[in-house]
Amino acid sequence: MCIKGRLSIFVSAFLVLILINIVSADQKTILVIESYHAEYAWDASYKSGLEEVLGKTYKLEYFEMDTKRVPKDQHQQRADLAWEKYQQLKPTLVILGDDAALKFLGKKFAETPTPVVYLGINNNPRNYFKDMYDLPKNITGVLERPLLLRSIANLKEIIPNMKKIIVLFDNDTTAEVVKQEVFKNKNSLLGIMGIDVELKMIGDYKTWQDTVLSLKGKYDACVVGLYQTLKDADNKPVNAEDVINWTSKNLPIPGFAFWDFAVGANKTTGGFIIYGKDMGKQAADIVIQILEKGESIEKMRPISSDKGQFLFSKAQLKKWNIKLPPQIEQKTKYVE
Repeated sequence: MCIKGRLSIFVSAFLVLILINIVSADQKTILVIESYHAEYAWDASYKSGLEEVLGKTYKLEYFEMDTKRVPKDQHQQRADLAWEKYQQLKPTLVILGDDAALKFLGKKFAETPTPVVYLGINNNPRNYFKDMYDLPKNITGVLERPLLLRSIANLKEIIPNMKKIIVLFDNDTTAEVVKQEVFKNKNSLLGIMGIDVELKMIGDYKTWQDTVLSLKGKYDACVVGLYQTLKDADNKPVNAEDVINWTSKNLPIPGFAFWDFAVGANKTTGGFIIYGKDMGKQAADIVIQILEKGESIEKMRPISSDKGQFLFSKAQLKKWNIKLPPQIEQKTKYVE
């Protein structure tokens, strides 16, 4: 090849690199601070929603606080590292995933001009800004409300003779908020749609297993909430998939769920559940309103993610000989 030809190829390649750098420079960065970790099904689900809506236009950077696996006395340290990443990146906008991120970082971000969008918040956001005169003007987002009461109403349609159910949770932040917000700091709700609902929060796997094995004859159904922070005898996190698979195998009564990741052939039967991906898309829509449509965060009220979907496992329905009523069956999405 002649020198002129080689020079032409070199110049073309150089121009392409310059163009790539220009595009990268123009692409705004969004920092997503996860309360949990990438392998956690909820995080993976809402992140897929964020990526679907924002991924082509914005560069999404992630930081995992990992609060479901690291000890509670290290949560502040993880939040400090997240703050360091924020200072290094200087992102256009920050997304805070779930309560721990807002709890440990909300006040710090309130003192910055950076727009912040949260998602998956079970608590009342005001509880994280109690000593402030008013809610921050640069923070808004999507509230997560487990569809407990609606789920119970649906279970009543599926199992008409149901009188008593138990809801199992680990003892992490979300469980504490559910007890406070839904159960009003009590351990039970009586007479909801003619059903008594008991809440049990558990910290260790052995107690969880003993509880599951003891349910027969006491309850008509079990709703499996969250179980990702259960610890073994050495106080180490138990693999979440192992927990739900063991629970499914050993439950003596039908098991239902609030979240999509707990539904499947070796998990629970299903129910009226929340999808993390929908939550991510809702948060992403708020981001677009702020960054592309110039909406003022101060005028944007938090929204509640009350969008649910019937999701059931074919294998679990067969195992428990459950036939869905027509009004639910026609709206149901199935997994194996």
